[in-house]
Amino acid sequence: MSLLDEKDLNEIVHEISMRFFGKPFYDNAIYNHRLRTTGGRYIPAKRTIEMNPKYTSEFDDEELIGIIKHELCHYHLHVEGKGFRHGDRDFKNLLKATGSPRHCSPLPSAEKRFKHIYICKNCGHVYRRVRRVNLAKYRCGKCRGELVRDNKKG
Repeated sequence: MSLLDEKDLNEIVHEISMRFFGKPFYDNAIYNHRLRTTGGRYIPAKRTIEMNPKYTSEFDDEELIGIIKHELCHYHLHVEGKGFRHGDRDFKNLLKATGSPRHCSPLPSAEKRFKHIYICKNCGHVYRRVRRVNLAKYRCGKCRGELVRDNKKG
């Protein structure tokens, strides 16, 4: 999908809101080019949904719709005065009811960023890092096991 202008983005958000939630989206959806690690975010003080424009150019429509549904869960629960944060039961229930994803997929362009990969000897958990890790100083955060470099990548 190519980058939509903000008028088209608002129309799509309104359409998804009506289709999956049965409620209109009255406020604003905009692009935020400064977003790096997330597909979108909801700002309660402004009642605005901000979308990462890279997700419209690097992914298909299905991923974009999932991100919009996730942000609309925040929006509709906030408007209704219910728990709209990630840890709230209302939010988790609405995610499940609408088939919205809990997290968005990482950008393909961001995947190439990691230069070092470390694996826990004990539990096998994989750590991807931009910077090197001092293996004498750090342990696995899950099981406290010893970390080793993955020689294929790092």
